[in-house]
Amino acid sequence: MLPELTSAPTSWQRLAPRWQFLLVAASLYLVWLIGYEGFIGPDGRLDSWLSVNIAAASAGLLRLLGFAATAAAGSTTLAVDGQPAVLVGYQCDGLVLYALFSGFIIAFPGPLRPKLWFIPLGVVTLYLLNIVRVAALALNHHYAHRSVDFNHHYTFSFVVYAFICLLWMQWVRWFGSPAASEA
Repeated sequence: MLPELTSAPTSWQRLAPRWQFLLVAASLYLVWLIGYEGFIGPDGRLDSWLSVNIAAASAGLLRLLGFAATAAAGSTTLAVDGQPAVLVGYQCDGLVLYALFSGFIIAFPGPLRPKLWFIPLGVVTLYLLNIVRVAALALNHHYAHRSVDFNHHYTFSFVVYAFICLLWMQWVRWFGSPAASEA
């Protein structure tokens, strides 16, 4: 029999999985912070494009459901029955949520191949959820405008973050490395 060849674990491999996760997550956050605050945010084109896109897609969804909704070309304002209902600002375009979701999946121990399809699928799902959220806010503004502020800041935030948490939990169930759950 041949002797088994093993290499000594690296210092990274000797770290507990929770520390690996925290270090990767912190590094990704730092990269996001520098990338967004230094380049993407000040440039504004990506946020602008996403905001315009979300407003137009939400108007399209409402029209599909039979409501008189519009978003002028290049506008971030969604109108219902000709009255402005929602202004999709850069804070509500979903970009930060896509980064948060993706960062968790990247940082969590697990196989690479499923990450390559789970991240885009999750981002698309969050994008669609954001369209539904903005459309619902527009209807909320049109029919019960006094509750918009509460629903925007609390109800819909809870729904979106709960959904992200469910996606994360599903990732951990399907692909989380066993060593990560034992640490």
